[in-house]
Amino acid sequence: MFADLHLHTNFSDGTFTPEELAMHGKRHELAAMALTDHDTLEGCERMGAACETNGIEFVTGTELTAELRGVELHLLGYFLDVNNQKLLTEVARFQAVRQNRIREMVEKLNQLGVPLQAEAVFRIANCRSPGRPHVARALVQEGLCGSLDEAFDRFLKANRAAWVPKCQMSALDAIALIHQAGGVAVMAHPGLNRTDDVIPELVEAGLDGIECFHSKHSNSTSRHYLAMAERYQLLITGGSDCHGMNKGKPLVGSVKLPYQHVIKLKERAEEQKAKLTKPAAA
Repeated sequence: MFADLHLHTNFSDGTFTPEELAMHGKRHELAAMALTDHDTLEGCERMGAACETNGIEFVTGTELTAELRGVELHLLGYFLDVNNQKLLTEVARFQAVRQNRIREMVEKLNQLGVPLQAEAVFRIANCRSPGRPHVARALVQEGLCGSLDEAFDRFLKANRAAWVPKCQMSALDAIALIHQAGGVAVMAHPGLNRTDDVIPELVEAGLDGIECFHSKHSNSTSRHYLAMAERYQLLITGGSDCHGMNKGKPLVGSVKLPYQHVIKLKERAEEQKAKLTKPAAA
């Protein structure tokens, strides 16, 4: 039995609907799937229903962009209470920041003589949590770039002409936010963000796990983070980080995490929820 615990839909910057994603999961015979759309929980209800239809266990989740001492990192929250008011309030704030970032990027493009309208981006995104991929798709759809790669290379990569930096929350605050919603906090794809130096501080703040297996992690990278997980007694997770079709095929299921790690995540989530319901000492 295997799981894929890092997946995106069209409720953020993926291209699959929750129903399509669950069908791909069934095709790969996954026992469990987690939805980790960026700064949103909106797709969880539909993804949960789609997984149930396909006989797959569903794990609620999200992916938060954060920073610690100038290092950008991504934190995955699992087994979250999707009705937690503080989490919903913070997520809504993140979404407003994302929408403003789109407007700023479009304004920069306009200053460069590229006649893109923000409404075109929001129309393509059709979600509360838009990102750079939606700007790239709009540029291609409007005939202003020939490909997504061209859009990123010319305008949207870091330090390119239309780049706007992300507004990030403190990683320590993100961990606390996930915990107060009854969730488990996991560092995403550490091999991509080069975050080794800040891991001890995150562990001290309550980090629960680390994504050792990822579609862009080499075998040696996975081994490196498995060793770090053992050193700091962190839970182990893994996922494809599927955003849709990649080179003609979906990434979903390309990383198959043994189900035993899902059991350990569930146990940690139960411990976290028990802490929240434990009466305060007199």
